Amino acid sequence: MGLVGAVLVLALVLPAPAGADDALWGLLRGGGQVVVMRHAVTQPGVGDPPGFRLGDCPTQRNLTEAGRDEARRVGAAFRSRGVPVGRVLSSRWCRCLETAQLAFGRAEPWDALDSIFEDRHRERERTEALRQVLRARPADGNLVLVTHGANIAALTGVSPAPAEFLVLTADGDGRFRVAGRLTPAALP
Repeated sequence: MGLVGAVLVLALVLPAPAGADDALWGLLRGGGQVVVMRHAVTQPGVGDPPGFRLGDCPTQRNLTEAGRDEARRVGAAFRSRGVPVGRVLSSRWCRCLETAQLAFGRAEPWDALDSIFEDRHRERERTEALRQVLRARPADGNLVLVTHGANIAALTGVSPAPAEFLVLTADGDGRFRVAGRLTPAALP
């Protein structure tokens, strides 16, 4: 790993400078951002149990009580800071839908946010659908996307913790940048 790679790794693992969280919340209060959030903490495991069915929550890996608390804390942080939330789109997996419902009180299922972890054949298509949404500033509040870690990593190169969210800003050139990220541990 060269010097540039080492600097990038340090930038991702070192704590943000003092005031960075406040600046990020200020950006969100202004609206027009896209928040990409990984679902909150689930039952132990990776992926889903064999034979899981998309519309059948008991067959999936679901949120724990700690995960439900994380989701509620994220929503409370948005409300207490006066962050306007427009549309809330979610993967159709139960853990994502429940995270969105607990945090923001609503969720519209969108298959472009469905997990690519165990089935990568639609990764390019789903990631491109997300890029299309990210190319323009949301007109109404902030757009919230609740999805899976593998999807966020494919889109941004960042592997988020459970319930961590990234704030993505359109750069006006048809692309976007990661303006910042917050974990539930950083919330009151």
